[in-house]
Parts: sequence; structure tokens; C-alpha cells
Amino acid sequence: MFQSILDNEVRLRPYRLDDAPELFELTAQSRNHLRRWLGWVDHTQTVEDSASFISFTLQGTVDNGGYPKVAAIIYRDRIAGTIGFNEVNKTNRTGTIGYWLGEPYQRKGIMSKALGAYLRYGYEDLGLNRIEIRAATGNDRSRALPLRFGFKEEGTIRQAEWLYDRYVDHVVYGLLKSEWLQNQTKL
Repeated sequence: MFQSILDNEVRLRPYRLDDAPELFELTAQSRNHLRRWLGWVDHTQTVEDSASFISFTLQGTVDNGGYPKVAAIIYRDRIAGTIGFNEVNKTNRTGTIGYWLGEPYQRKGIMSKALGAYLRYGYEDLGLNRIEIRAATGNDRSRALPLRFGFKEEGTIRQAEWLYDRYVDHVVYGLLKSEWLQNQTKL
């Protein structure tokens, strides 16, 4: 089973069905914060909605040959957020990563640790050649993260996503395995 211990406070692991109440609580607690950039928040109204998401992630593991696509981010033994591959294209060896943290867990370096681990997982375990991250143009904190890891800004997709009452543009960031390897040797 995939699990990554990042330090004495942060680890990644697959979701379990019994995580649904805690995941829902985090979503409800951070609803206003998350709603600004994530279109699924208003569709998560009950613990059962969180359980459905978890079931979907577990099926994604089966569909991905036993490799989890999504992980719970655990901080001090509590669910702090989610990171995962929204898409994996095995033919082209590409993946698109998405992520979010609950409001109480912001600005602690948690997502940087999680993204570093997921990049390693994508390139080394899944055999990907290219990983992409997309973020809304106004979401400065999500946009800063890929740049810290050496991603290249590749362009903007206009009106890429409907968020409740408006369209938002997405900036696309890409990182090739060769670039990631080069960055590893600099560390």
C-alpha cells in the first residue's frame, strides 16, 4: 500500500472509508476558504458526499493498476487536505496533479512536502514523463507552488472552469521528468 512519511508531522496515505466524517468536517470547516477556488465544495453537503468521494478514489486505485491516484494529507494525525492525480494518461505518460488544504493547515509548508512526495511518486513509481498543474489565474498561492518546484508556466486556458457564478481562467504549469531529475541533483 502506498504511504509516504514526509517528516514527524506530515504523511500521505490512501483514504479509507472511515475517513468520511473527518474529511467532511474539514470541508465544512473550510467551506468559505475552499469555495473560492474549488467547484465541488457546494456539492459536499453530507458525510455521505465525502464517503462517495472516498469510494471514487478507492476505485481509482483499482483502475490505476493498484497505484493510488489520490492521497489524504495527514498532519499531526489529522486529515489536512488532499493531493492527487486528477488525470493519468498511461499512453503518453502524463499526469495532472490537483491539491487543497483545509484553512487551519495553510502556511505550514505542508503542501510543499506533499507535492514533493507526489512528484517523486509520479516520476518514479508511475513512470510519468510529464506532470501538469493547473490553477486559476487569481489563486496566487496555488500558482506559486509549482514555480517553487521548477515547473514552467506554459500558457493560460481562458474560461477553463465555471465557479458558481463566473468563469475563471487557468494557468497551466508543466514539469518534465528530465527537468525534475536535474532539479534533484541541485538539492
